[in-house]
Amino acid sequence: MQGSRFAFGPFVFDPGAGTLLRGDVPVAAGHRGLKLLEALVARPGEILAKGELMDAAWPGTAVEEGNLTVQIAQLRKLLGPAIGGGEWIATVPRVGYRFTGAVEQSDATRKTLPLPDKPSIAVLPFVNLSNDPEQDSFADGLTEDLITDLSRIPGLFVIARNSVFAYKGKAMDVRAIAGELGVRYLLEGSARRAAGRVRINAQLIDALSGEHLWAERFDRGLEDIFAVQDEATAKIVEALLGRLRAPPERNRPKNLEAYDLVVRARKMFDESPQMAREAHLMLTRAISLDPDYAEAYRWLAMNHWMGWVHWGEPFEPARSISLELARKAVAIDPNDAGCRWVLANLLAYERDSEQSEAEFAKAIELDPNEADIWATLSDIDVLGGRIDEGLEHIRKAFRLNPFPPSWYYLTLGQAQYAARDYEAAVETLRRDETYRTSSRRFLAASLAQLGRLDEARTEVALFLVGNPHFSTQRWVATEPFRDDATLEHFVDGFRKAGLPA
Repeated sequence: MQGSRFAFGPFVFDPGAGTLLRGDVPVAAGHRGLKLLEALVARPGEILAKGELMDAAWPGTAVEEGNLTVQIAQLRKLLGPAIGGGEWIATVPRVGYRFTGAVEQSDATRKTLPLPDKPSIAVLPFVNLSNDPEQDSFADGLTEDLITDLSRIPGLFVIARNSVFAYKGKAMDVRAIAGELGVRYLLEGSARRAAGRVRINAQLIDALSGEHLWAERFDRGLEDIFAVQDEATAKIVEALLGRLRAPPERNRPKNLEAYDLVVRARKMFDESPQMAREAHLMLTRAISLDPDYAEAYRWLAMNHWMGWVHWGEPFEPARSISLELARKAVAIDPNDAGCRWVLANLLAYERDSEQSEAEFAKAIELDPNEADIWATLSDIDVLGGRIDEGLEHIRKAFRLNPFPPSWYYLTLGQAQYAARDYEAAVETLRRDETYRTSSRRFLAASLAQLGRLDEARTEVALFLVGNPHFSTQRWVATEPFRDDATLEHFVDGFRKAGLPA
């Protein structure tokens, strides 16, 4: 994202790129740490209240103050002492924190992406105009639902959620945003929810000409929110394509509290084991309120899958529960691409490759713009020995989602390792976006294959701090390998790096 770059002492921090460098060496501060640092360095010398910092790092989420204390302590440790002694981040007792160093700010620009050969659009985060900050989740959910609705329209190219939310709360020129995302059209708007009613303003802009193609205000009862979404989608498609070939109807929630819970939970389940447990409670509650809400089953299935694949929880009953929930989601709404790809992924882990491929194909047919489908398919391709296809699919995912979540970089690095492009894998896996515990095993393997064994051992030690029970044997048992040569290649890299057998 176009914005600012901050230099202080030996550090250069680019919030848009998500990178913090000490000289030329990346510093792994993590997503929350970078959000806190961005808030602090943007206003050096000013006192920032604890609540303001917590909103910056955990937007729309209620967290305990202790989480902020831990993140600040980790930042201080990573940054080390300030020039002349003391801390870069000073505590102001009972109030908050202040950045003490001199900061030099400069412009940081990203390259412009080429336009696709079809009408292309990004839905920017809708602004919450309610006095209640708790309604941020509602505005975010509206944005996400419009992205989903538009991405299902044949003939459109639609940017993914993660990339558009990189612009939340930032004032930028529409042409600059469109150039960075590689789209021609932008949808922006606002939402106000109060007293059982919702007011939505939306406008469609041609970023090349600056022309407003369509604008409308909707003032309805809250129970009509999904009808408003459908109406807005139809108007946008009519403006861009001149006609609407309606996709199959989506399963809509019948209970607004259930909808609110799902909107909040789907942001949390892959953050940490603790956040995943909170998401589990929210999703379970949503299902109890609305037993026919397909998306709630879908995310609960993913939550269980994350538990046994990434958080080290026992295979059973999580594995069988996740598959049952995914099947339930598809049974309720067979036209939801999200439910389809979650089931496809789980079937791959069940070693049911034929049915998995069929579900992936159906998901892509329903929503070819869903970047997560392509990224997940890349992972399954690589472990199945289809490495070229895996690289092609993860690159397609990046085009649809130019500012993706960290697991995209992990998936790309894994594919590069499988292709024996170890230098590229190291470069990818050392990016701040993915330089964290769950990807260090692939970084260590890549370094080991390059003969850089001391660096590999360091990464293994860091990995095992967060994953003390890891074993290569267990990892192989959980992953859906279908190609012996690919499996042996990963095991060889893990062995050379010194990961436990």
